[in-house]
Amino acid sequence: MLYNNNSKNHPHHEEHDNCHSHCQNIAHNHAHQHDLCCHTSEPTLHVNDENVQDTLQSDSSQNDPGDTTDDPDRQSDLIKLSWKIEGMDCAHCAKKIENGVKLLPAISQQQRAHVKLIFATEKLVVFLPKRDNAVIKLIEQKVTELGYTPIFDASPEQASHGHSHQHSLDKKAFIPLLILAALIIISYLTLLVNHTLGEYAFIITAIIGLIPIAKEAWVLIRSGTPFSIESLMSISAIGALFIGAAEEATMVIFLFMIGEMLEGVATSKAKQGISSLVTLMPEETVLIIDGKRQTVASHTLKPDDIIEISSGGRLPADVILVSEQASIDESALTGESIPVNYLAGDKIMAGSLVIDNTIQLKVVSQAGQNAVDRILQLIEDAEERKAPIERYIDKFSRYYTPAIALLALLVIIIPPLLFHADWYTWIYRGLTLLLIGCPCALVISTPAVITSALSSAAKQGVLIKGGAALENIGAIKVVAFDKTGTLTEGKPQVTDLLSPDKSAANDLLTHDLFSKELVSNDLFSNELTPNSLAPNNGQNLLTMAAAIEMGSHHPLAKAIVDAATAQHIALVPAENRKAIAGVGIQGDINGETIYIVSPNKITTVSQPLAENHQNRIQQLENAGKTVVVIVTAQQLLGVIALQDILRSDAVAAINQLHHLGLKTLMLTGDNARAAKAIAEQLNIDYRAELLPADKLAEIEKIRATMPIAMVGDGINDSPAMKTATVGIAMGSGSDVALETADAALTKNSLLSLPKLIRLTRFANRNIRQNITIALGVKAIFLVTSLLGITGLWIAVLADSGTTAIVTANALRLLRNKY
Repeated sequence: MLYNNNSKNHPHHEEHDNCHSHCQNIAHNHAHQHDLCCHTSEPTLHVNDENVQDTLQSDSSQNDPGDTTDDPDRQSDLIKLSWKIEGMDCAHCAKKIENGVKLLPAISQQQRAHVKLIFATEKLVVFLPKRDNAVIKLIEQKVTELGYTPIFDASPEQASHGHSHQHSLDKKAFIPLLILAALIIISYLTLLVNHTLGEYAFIITAIIGLIPIAKEAWVLIRSGTPFSIESLMSISAIGALFIGAAEEATMVIFLFMIGEMLEGVATSKAKQGISSLVTLMPEETVLIIDGKRQTVASHTLKPDDIIEISSGGRLPADVILVSEQASIDESALTGESIPVNYLAGDKIMAGSLVIDNTIQLKVVSQAGQNAVDRILQLIEDAEERKAPIERYIDKFSRYYTPAIALLALLVIIIPPLLFHADWYTWIYRGLTLLLIGCPCALVISTPAVITSALSSAAKQGVLIKGGAALENIGAIKVVAFDKTGTLTEGKPQVTDLLSPDKSAANDLLTHDLFSKELVSNDLFSNELTPNSLAPNNGQNLLTMAAAIEMGSHHPLAKAIVDAATAQHIALVPAENRKAIAGVGIQGDINGETIYIVSPNKITTVSQPLAENHQNRIQQLENAGKTVVVIVTAQQLLGVIALQDILRSDAVAAINQLHHLGLKTLMLTGDNARAAKAIAEQLNIDYRAELLPADKLAEIEKIRATMPIAMVGDGINDSPAMKTATVGIAMGSGSDVALETADAALTKNSLLSLPKLIRLTRFANRNIRQNITIALGVKAIFLVTSLLGITGLWIAVLADSGTTAIVTANALRLLRNKY
């Protein structure tokens, strides 16, 4: 069926025709893949098209050049092993563990690419050709040797996210700090009484504090991390002891321990938003079997299980409501504070809270694949999709620390040897400079922001797939929208039925579809007769169109059938229904062939329209309606006009985007007049009558001059979303669109879009602030250390303090509402 009334070409009609032509029988055998065929009233893109497959299967790193195509999660020939790692307090810790495991003899060079530690969810993931208990034991020994506690997940596919996230500060961590503080006080008091004895006391105190740090430094050196902060601290402290600066060595160690503790506290807060998602999932659930209730572990639930949740309980899986109605609080997942009222048959996300009474539901998600699991998986995958600035910093830090270490060595050697300067002075300055060489603050400056932003976005009903997407979204200047299902509800309705008025010079007579007189008049027969080929009322016209369109999943075809059903019309499918490529659809009623086509395609199957008919059709299209005509080979039988309605939040969302300084654009395959009517309501620019290839060309043209985001919901939007700087999918969209997108609006609300823009802009500003702070402090103390203005303890305080500052700055993302 053709629905686009284009003056040049009719993209989505052709696609709809193709859909019909692919169906082998008259019953429109679409059910098995209706999402891939005739999905929207926009130009539909079939996934079996070579060009589309090339687009959808293109390298996923287009927007993130650092991504690898051989993502471990997609290695079907490898076994996934995972551990929950306890004791990490910074991203630098995660890197230490990852490097240590990669360098194990049991991990081959090829397998090292399949070792990753996701700091946000504290999970170590290793992919191996087979499950080897010996290798598992070696990995756990290495993690333990590095000072952390691995907890093996025996069934990562079913219980991929544990409930043991504890981010409160362990009181035991204070014990070494308190002991060292007590020793420092004793040493200081001893120094006041006896200077020589006090010096020895400080040396002993420094050695006691240094032992655990030096041991960890040695382990890290053996694990392939020679330039860790522990190594630099150990060298500086030992050097200070050799030159007789025992007091400063002790203070350096003490301040370092305080800085590490503060960093751990700040980083833990950054992960609280993510860990709060895990706590949404109940451990146990009431399962109903043959009317009997029994409590089972939530991860054992399977699709089609019937469960019962009482008021105040959370849903353990994605479900369909079986009870008549339920009031559900989804604020933890979508940020929407007002409970949503669901009716029987509605789908509800896992983690949602039941408000009013006990309800029964049917499970629809597999174990480990519900809404909460998907959010956590996206956050884990996000660490594989690093922002360009984050990749640059990682690369920079690999060279920065060795360069500073070399500079420190030159500072120690060159002045005394070449200029006969004092050895003590330049050794001291070199050791101070060495402490500046730790890149902790710089390394954590970006991941801390990204982790906080992803967590904050998830709680506001937006999923962002990694740092690259976060950075790109914050930089966009133009937002392009698909029309149907994105700006509109995607549920067109029949608005006008018109048939020729033989008594009035062949004018079109309008019929009120919902008129009581029409329903009461006996002008319609349940069985179509030859007389019905010249309808004198809207119901006969609607009957014929619905008889031809029965079985189609196209939104406009369904709208016609739904309208007929609403009038209690008993439909009889037309015979010999088939698509006419590039033209429309046809079917036989009582031996007469009837065609449903776009007005400007009518000459391919019937006589041209009279001028007054054309004028009336143009009036309908100018009102933003899509028009189809029903004809035989000789005459016009009638006209049906349909119209989709705007989303209730579309105008407000577009206005907010304009307020943010963004340009907006609608890309649609609909006719220009219908597109113009929608665009004028939204105050938005538009491009109409676009084939999928035309959308791609339009996106590419804009992207060449400025960053652009494409917002869509259907398969036909996926290539354009992939081509854009950023693709954003509506939460109700197709699986292909959600997979292609860089972000998804899980609330399925356009108002989430300006929130997303504000969040990403704030995050990008925060990243720039953190990098400026980290590099600025380093630069200042680099100069002051060389000039002898600052000493060892000030250097370590600056390093640890800067790390705490950038982490605390990142935490602001968790407090803001967007």
